[in-house]
Amino acid sequence: MTPSPTATALAAPAPGLAGRFLGLLRALFLRLGVLPFMLVIACVVFATLSDQFLTAQNLVNLLRQSVYLILVSMGQMLALVTGGFDLSVGTVMAITSVVSALAMQMLGAAFPDAAWMVVIVGCLCGMLAGLVVGLINGFGVAVIGVSPFIMTLGVQSIGVGFALFLTGGVPVSGLPSEFSELFGFGTVFGVPVPILVTAVCVAGMGVLMGRLPTGTHLLAVGGNAKAAALSGIDTRRVLLMAYLLCAGLAAVSGLLLTARVETGEANLGGTVALESIAACVIAGVSLRGGIGRVPNVVMGAIFIGLVQNGMNLASVGSYLQMVVLGALLIVAVVADQIRHRMVAPGGH
Repeated sequence: MTPSPTATALAAPAPGLAGRFLGLLRALFLRLGVLPFMLVIACVVFATLSDQFLTAQNLVNLLRQSVYLILVSMGQMLALVTGGFDLSVGTVMAITSVVSALAMQMLGAAFPDAAWMVVIVGCLCGMLAGLVVGLINGFGVAVIGVSPFIMTLGVQSIGVGFALFLTGGVPVSGLPSEFSELFGFGTVFGVPVPILVTAVCVAGMGVLMGRLPTGTHLLAVGGNAKAAALSGIDTRRVLLMAYLLCAGLAAVSGLLLTARVETGEANLGGTVALESIAACVIAGVSLRGGIGRVPNVVMGAIFIGLVQNGMNLASVGSYLQMVVLGALLIVAVVADQIRHRMVAPGGH
């Protein structure tokens, strides 16, 4: 007996529904990468392990703790979309911290009644020191043609040694209290100042990448440097700008973190290079260059902070946290490879 059309229609939706659901997941993966899936898994796992995880207070603390990595990750994205990366972002944070703290310490002793002048000049000195590191990286990669890996690794080693030399390995104290009160713990209309500074930087990066020709040039150089050069783009200038902006954002993060800990630290940002690369790759920034979106990178950095926060609440040891972070990076890179093959012509 031939089944009726009604019976066939009633029997068909199940596999069709599953197919549509899998198609939706596939489309989400191709568009946004592995980040949405990791976010859902992490939230479920940590909410199960700790009742404090999804509380409003913890989520605000999570955002406050994530701002430093968000800034560095946006800079790292600029290096990645041009087909390179920057291993010296932690060194930029350390040098910015040490130089700004030393400048404030010396100026504070000379001008005890001009606290804000001391803070402003100290911050400018720290930013300038960080930008010098970015300029060295950019010159080596863009002008001389050194591999980004070798160049930034060498600068990272030199920078750490320089920061330790300046401080003797001892934290620099004696900073004006106004510096920490504003940039470390201050609020404007109830919103922490570090979050406001980060929001301004995120908005600026969004305009740069989405509205200005510079953003298009960065993506074009990462996608195909030769084609970009043939189309009239000054690839050297673009690469130099990428590493300068990367260092600038890391320097801002270093200043905010220095205000938070109230001392200049030569070991500031020790693991931030790995964390920022992981945040970018998880957010769908391609290691081959040419692909990267600011909102995704912000969410990627928040995800790394979320994992660290959840592991702290679950009393996971710091050594095991390093294992988890490394594993997440490997998973993200493998997912990036799979996604690239699926997007490529003929990919499945």
